Amino acid sequence: MPNIKSAKKRVKVTEVKTLQNKMFKSAMKTSIKKYKAAIAAGDKVAAEKTYLEAVGMVDRAVAKGIIHKNNAARKKSQYTKLLNGIA
Repeated sequence: MPNIKSAKKRVKVTEVKTLQNKMFKSAMKTSIKKYKAAIAAGDKVAAEKTYLEAVGMVDRAVAKGIIHKNNAARKKSQYTKLLNGIA
């Protein structure tokens, strides 16, 4: 446990930010699961809608520093290939 006032504040801030990051990452994973479910169902209209949401969440995660930009680029590429594979 820190003794210095600023160190105590940093502990509190870190806990809050960690919780926010977990919440956002969970929401991102949920949108990705919805997209993959639409792909599995073969529903192109729903897949296109959820694709935009999933890619948007991935981009926001990069902007917030939650995931690395190369990780996001790989994910978006995979999702695009899945969407283009539906016929």
